[in-house]
Amino acid sequence: MILTETYILSNDVTIPKLGLGTWFIDDDKAAQAVRDAIEIGYRNIDTAQAYGNERGVGEGIRTSGVARDELFISTKLAAEIKDHDAATAAIDGSLTTLGLDYIDLMLIHAPQPWEDFRGGDYAEGNREAWRALEDAYKAGKVRSIGVSNFLQSDLENIAVTSTVTPHVNQLLVHAGNTPTELIAYCQDRGILVQAYSPIAHGAILDNPQVQAMAERYGVTVPQLCIRYTLQLGTQSLPKTANPDHMRANAQVDFEISEADMTALRDLNAADYGEHSVFPVYSGK
Repeated sequence: MILTETYILSNDVTIPKLGLGTWFIDDDKAAQAVRDAIEIGYRNIDTAQAYGNERGVGEGIRTSGVARDELFISTKLAAEIKDHDAATAAIDGSLTTLGLDYIDLMLIHAPQPWEDFRGGDYAEGNREAWRALEDAYKAGKVRSIGVSNFLQSDLENIAVTSTVTPHVNQLLVHAGNTPTELIAYCQDRGILVQAYSPIAHGAILDNPQVQAMAERYGVTVPQLCIRYTLQLGTQSLPKTANPDHMRANAQVDFEISEADMTALRDLNAADYGEHSVFPVYSGK
């Protein structure tokens, strides 16, 4: 069962292959969503300072009835923080808000502040934020560190001064938007790619090509899309607060043929409808 399958990060930390994303889950609903997910068997929970639900996620973790060391908890440093001291304070802030003694994975949320996504030059700021994450990693506050939305040039920038190679790069990856070259670049360097929005924030549900393929496999479109990201060698993070969807998302014990993997990899379906206003979908 996928919920018990894991990857091993380059620092030998184990991470479950399927996780629960919590973007758009309100803080007052996050605790119950996390408890439901953990009861179903999820052991990997992803949040972020920008989601505004770290408090609720932490409550769900602490009240789940499952030992802390059996769970893998990720959060992200706000994209606007490009300063060592501010980043250090924010890392401690996440620990306090989550109510945890340590975080399993902490990422820089984006290489630019959201209001200037894919815009200006924040090279030095990213190196400073990364240095703060390295300090937290070496101090044992976080068990692994990484980045999100980083392009190859962004990764090369922090490599100039880093002492730790990112363990993870969390990217927008789904059928219809597969950054093949960037995934390969990360994998060649031992950087695990996490796939957020593997169901394209719901936009792909109405794609006739994907619908037809899912029918052939006797699965739902979300199940096909999640399986696709897993077969790419990425770690999948579908977001839902619905326990029925959590269960269905974990029922991906089937194999997509190489021909169909190629078709999904070559598919161009990046219309996110009303959600296109978000920088990660618009690219700016």
